[in-house]
Amino acid sequence: MLTMEMKKWQLFTWTAVAIVCCYLFLNTYANDKYADAIIGVWKTGSGKGMVRIYKEGNKYYGKIVWLKEPNDENGKPKVDKNNSDESLRNRPLLGLVNLRDFVYKGNKVWEDGRIYDPENGNDYSCEMKLTDENTLEVRGYIGVSLFGRTDIWKRQVKKD
Repeated sequence: MLTMEMKKWQLFTWTAVAIVCCYLFLNTYANDKYADAIIGVWKTGSGKGMVRIYKEGNKYYGKIVWLKEPNDENGKPKVDKNNSDESLRNRPLLGLVNLRDFVYKGNKVWEDGRIYDPENGNDYSCEMKLTDENTLEVRGYIGVSLFGRTDIWKRQVKKD
């Protein structure tokens, strides 16, 4: 037979377990509600292009959907002329997937991705952080995040 002290301890234990479970559930829900917050169209910091960020499976990608100057000096659509891979130098910049494999880590941060910069033909490790509803910090780096550059992107179109 359970004593009164044991019943109190049992009640305390189940209450603590319930509180921890509620906290974990609410924390997961809070993080998940921001997971798709970057989906939409973003203008790059230079204003030269716009990138549509979308979700495929559980990862996030982005492709170039607008260029301020879409054509070269000959009036032809710009191509990926700076790519180190010669076989890719004739692919059009419009429609080019330049953000790849981002995973939502919580706290409005997406990591483990790559960003390709068609202006110099380089591919970088990248992380993104949503600082407010319409501002995205995009940090490309080599090796560790300390050695990189952050570009501030502004939202143009919300999730569509």
